[in-house]
This record gives sequence, structure tokens and C-alpha cells, in this order.
Amino acid sequence: MQQLVLTVLGQDRPGLVEELSSVILDHHGNWLASNLSHLAGKLAGIVQVEVAEEHLKELQDALQQSPHLEIRIESGDKLANDTPECLNLAITGNDRPGIVQELAAVIRHKGANITHLTSKQQSAPNWGSPLFSAVATVTLPAGMQRDVVIDALESITPDVIVDIES
Repeated sequence: MQQLVLTVLGQDRPGLVEELSSVILDHHGNWLASNLSHLAGKLAGIVQVEVAEEHLKELQDALQQSPHLEIRIESGDKLANDTPECLNLAITGNDRPGIVQELAAVIRHKGANITHLTSKQQSAPNWGSPLFSAVATVTLPAGMQRDVVIDALESITPDVIVDIES
């Protein structure tokens, strides 16, 4: 079986996900995992698919001909046997330009890797300024203690709060 990673982008409308999933199913693919979002009127996301080698070209051709989505197709990597420790973090702080870059730089500097990130800005009437909130999955390098990353993130500014989620 061949693993594919699809990045998709298109004008959002009812039935768009059904259309994509039908193309995958009709061409012998199996939808394994996805993360899709509605952002500024667009459907944007990433989908992991597996397909037998004999149907790979057929599926790729059908996906490329999708009239309502721009789809980029990449071959997936084989999974490693060792599973690194992952942290699920909830991060909250005052919103400002560059906050995602600051968080990402601290995580990279510690040798960790962001494997999933969902973020948003939200109104905080009692807070006085918009709040930034994010949920991130961070993979730690072998031997690193989780507190090293959490302490580094919280040291960015006093208003950044980091909680570990289960």
C-alpha cells in the first residue's frame, strides 16, 4: 500500500468533502486521517490516504482533475518503529503580531517539533485586548523533559499560559 498526503484548497460549499471522499473511494483509496478547516470562505486542509500500488496512478489522475479543489499530492513517509513523546498543549496569551513565530521558534530551539497546530484569535471583553489561543501537539526529542519546553514557552512573556491536555 502507498501512503499519500493531499493538501487541498477550494471555495467552500456544501458537499465539497463528500465530493473529495467519493473520488478517493471510487479510485480504490482509503481515507485514513484528515484535518480540514473553513477559513475565509475557503476549505483548506490535509488528508492522508492509502491506496494499492496498482491504483496509485488512477487515483492521482482523478484527484488532479477535481474541478472544485486545488490538490497537491505527496508520497507519505514510512512510519518509524519508535514513538516519540508527544505533548498536547493549550496555549493562551494576549494576541499580537508574531506570536505564532515566537512560539514556533522557542519549540524549534529546544529541538522539539510542532506536529499539529490549531490557533485562533478571540474577543476577550474583560481582558482589554484580543486573546490568542492555540492547541498544539509537540513531539519531544529523545530524553527531553516536558517541563523544558513548557518553561521556555511561558518565559516568552508573562501573559502566555501553557497547559498540558490529556
